[in-house]
Amino acid sequence: MPPTPAPRTDDELIAATDIGTLLLYGLTRDAFHTALFGDGAVAAAVTLDRLGVLPRSVAFLADTVRAGGVRYVAELSEPLPSPEASQVLRGWLRTAADVAAGPDAENRVARWLDTVAELIGARRDSRTPHQ
Repeated sequence: MPPTPAPRTDDELIAATDIGTLLLYGLTRDAFHTALFGDGAVAAAVTLDRLGVLPRSVAFLADTVRAGGVRYVAELSEPLPSPEASQVLRGWLRTAADVAAGPDAENRVARWLDTVAELIGARRDSRTPHQ
């Protein structure tokens, strides 16, 4: 059995994860799929959560990718409510749009965005006191 990886802080995860590269390879090579939906999705969720992005905003973009495609969403003037978050996400989506050839890859991007949205929600729920 492989050893359990050492725990990392959010800052260490973000510093060690190139989300654009994971999208590039995770959309085109099955061997990188797990990394894209693992560390890549977590790093994206941490980054967007720190920028104040709500899960529903990312989930909406996943639906928009399904309806209009990755390139369409990547070219939106402000895909997220804040300019800073929009700039970060747009960079990721432009990378994805360059390699997302066909409906399977487009759907994979939408599923990845859904995963990021769920992780942002989980992070927010863990910080909220439950009654």
